[in-house]
Amino acid sequence: MDGKEISEPPQLLHVGITYNLKKSDRSKEQHSQSGDLEPSDNEAEYDDITTILAIKEALEGRNCRVTLLEADEELPVKLLEDKPDIIFNIAEGIYGRGREAQVPALLNFYKIPYTGSDETTLCIALDKALTKRILSTYGIKTPKYRIITKDQNQLTGRFYFPAIVKPNAEGSSKGISDVAVVTNRRELEKLALKNISLYKQDMLVEEFISGREFTVGIFGNGSDIHVFSPMEICYVNQVNQYNIYSYNVKRNYKEFIRYECPANISKETEAEMTNAARKIYEALCCRDFARIDFLLSPQGKLYFIEINPLPGLAPGYSDFPMIAEFNGMDYNSLVWNVLKSALKRYGMKSYID
Repeated sequence: MDGKEISEPPQLLHVGITYNLKKSDRSKEQHSQSGDLEPSDNEAEYDDITTILAIKEALEGRNCRVTLLEADEELPVKLLEDKPDIIFNIAEGIYGRGREAQVPALLNFYKIPYTGSDETTLCIALDKALTKRILSTYGIKTPKYRIITKDQNQLTGRFYFPAIVKPNAEGSSKGISDVAVVTNRRELEKLALKNISLYKQDMLVEEFISGREFTVGIFGNGSDIHVFSPMEICYVNQVNQYNIYSYNVKRNYKEFIRYECPANISKETEAEMTNAARKIYEALCCRDFARIDFLLSPQGKLYFIEINPLPGLAPGYSDFPMIAEFNGMDYNSLVWNVLKSALKRYGMKSYID
């Protein structure tokens, strides 16, 4: 030996990815084993294995050791056996109005660090009506809306037509069909009853605002929050007289959609939109990353539509990676920046440099 100290090799960061996988590729409604009719978009929010592998590859490119942890009934056992340093969470949960909170709540129970918003934020944000009520106290403008509960026997109260009907606690345009816009109470009652039967939950009935549609991506925390330039969703081929970012349109976006980023809007409108996005992100206590949707009316009024604090990360398909790429951030860098935001938040800075 020459007397020189031998330094220990740097410890690899052990990252677990929690997720829910699509189990089938259905194109139409079908009956479940219990006999109940299930919609064709029943697994709309779940991920394809290619997305999971893309995230894994991005993290391994940063010298992380990665374990795949499907968020099923065995997840508690797998977490205790695997003991990851941090979880990269994109799990949508199994069932119920609070399903997106299932994995974060479990991780907090075991005191395991994880990316993304906590269970409280995810619970609130998945409930569209509750989110709107909270944000109204911050002066955030949203279309007029009412809830039709799943136990309601008849329509009551005033509705504003045309109106768009959507499940109150879903994402990924689940439950939003090409005929989701209704023009009178009779059409509303028919569609609401059908959707309640299919999705077993309350329906949000929202005043339909014609105009331009935008989505804004955000990542980071505190003084490190970065708001991307808005991306406009431009319709090049209409399904009907209303432009709806429906489940069908999202699946076949190359046929119906053109994305523009940066959007062709004034500096004043862009500033209003990005400032509103940041205000919403902070008001709901979002962490690490989120995506927020807006409508801009022909009169120039900006309306908040909804927020997704657990946005899809399918490369080449999901809006959030598209926004990042348009803004000069490639997919691998986006995944790393989400993880890095969480590492900084937990004080795990030794793994960043």
